[in-house]
Amino acid sequence: MNKEFFGNHPLIKHLLYMLGVSVLIVILAFLFIKMVARQGKEYELPDYRGMALAAMEKDNPYRLRYVVIDSVYDAEQEGGLVVMQDPEPGTMIKTRRKVYVTITTFAPSDVVLPELSNMTVRSAVSALEAAGLRCGKLRFVDSPYRNVILESTCKGKMVYAGEKMSSGAVVDLTVGLGDAQKGTRVPFVIGQSPAKTRRGILSASLNVGQEHFEGVTDKNQCVCYKLSPDYTGVSRYPLGTYVDVWYCDATEADVERIISNFQVDSSQIIRSEYDGLEDEYDPYWNESDPDFDDGWDW
Repeated sequence: MNKEFFGNHPLIKHLLYMLGVSVLIVILAFLFIKMVARQGKEYELPDYRGMALAAMEKDNPYRLRYVVIDSVYDAEQEGGLVVMQDPEPGTMIKTRRKVYVTITTFAPSDVVLPELSNMTVRSAVSALEAAGLRCGKLRFVDSPYRNVILESTCKGKMVYAGEKMSSGAVVDLTVGLGDAQKGTRVPFVIGQSPAKTRRGILSASLNVGQEHFEGVTDKNQCVCYKLSPDYTGVSRYPLGTYVDVWYCDATEADVERIISNFQVDSSQIIRSEYDGLEDEYDPYWNESDPDFDDGWDW
């Protein structure tokens, strides 16, 4: 009966044939796409930070494509090392995925020293970082201009605004003490990266002393967990006091725990001639706060 029906209606028979072939083509196309795209097969992206780009390209089991989008100079690291990556480590990816990386350069580029004279220490530290330079030591001298930059030196040689310098060069600053030496407080930098810790200490008109990295596996991922003298929110110290720092490895969860567990040791609170101000203080005071107050009387 079916043969008789299709014999009497050949158009319907051909339409059914075309429909069947179309369905088969669609099924085969989906199977091909699934095979090529490797749907369902994902891999955890490794943490490449601190690794050499050449080594990553040589040992590349997932056939990833590395794209360098930026480079930075770091005098403490050799060139060609990954300092940032996108996607983040631990992201689930497929093979042949593009990974965007920032690496260290092999040689410093030239930058221009900004105008620092008459700036405050905090402003000078920010200006140096923005120019690709680093603030080194702060040397305080007698001057009526309190906490104001008087001179800049690099490797013991005077340097002036507009001079070309190597990116990452360390610039030491000579700063005025002013008439009233009320001192300064150690900032709250617990849980901060080494770069932010150094910036916070310098911005508070203090010097970075010894930095301890015992047990740290990646200096780019460690955070500050201890200071000496420690943060109390009360004690003031002479300008230029050296603050020693201890770092440890930490994930984001570890950082939250380190900050939440931090407690001020009341035995470390020192009352001295530098405690001339009776201002209110924020228990989590640091130089990145929008309401940051360094305690100066201008």
